[in-house]
Amino acid sequence: MPGRRAAPRISESTVRRLSHYYRVLEEVEAEGKRLISSHRLAEREGVTSAQVRKDLSCFGSFGRRGLGYNVAHLRREIRAILGLDRRWRVAVVGVGNLGSALLLYRGFARQGFDVVAAFDRDPARVGQKVGDLAVRDIVELAAAARGGGFDIGVIATPLRAAQDVADALVAAGVRAILNLAPRKLFVPAAVALRTVDMTVELETLSFALSNLAPPRPRRRDRRTT
Repeated sequence: MPGRRAAPRISESTVRRLSHYYRVLEEVEAEGKRLISSHRLAEREGVTSAQVRKDLSCFGSFGRRGLGYNVAHLRREIRAILGLDRRWRVAVVGVGNLGSALLLYRGFARQGFDVVAAFDRDPARVGQKVGDLAVRDIVELAAAARGGGFDIGVIATPLRAAQDVADALVAAGVRAILNLAPRKLFVPAAVALRTVDMTVELETLSFALSNLAPPRPRRRDRRTT
């Protein structure tokens, strides 16, 4: 695409900010606005305008000095940079409460992620339908992945099973894994792994709450009568 170039090494924090910019641009476009400045984009995202310009400059030149960015054009460009200009097939492994919630969530499809398969080893769950999908036995995972059935594996199992599932996904050729189990996993460098641990996030908030200065009491007005 004109104005965009392939970037060398891009930090994960930059990619995360791009995702946030993309959300802001969606909101701004829905509001009917055609242009947005780096200052306004930064303000809506909570960063500096210099950071916005630096992040975008990693991929090319998208705005015009004094005019800002065309909202629809920049959104399309970031969508392409993030690889969202194509559909990605996702498999969920582990269909407990968390896995079932993921299967029932419709927001993934709107962003280009189609959940196409679900696996579990519990005989009580295998064969049951969750949303539009029938849960398949975990022994079928390798064959489904090798056949090009999905691009991304989501691990929603208990922690004791997570590494075995990751190993199975890697052995089957899956190169992108989202781990929702509360443990660190190990995969080859050629496999993209992201871990979301809600417990760690809550502990971080616990630390923040424990170290926040207590709010200062409001001074009461002293009035003479």
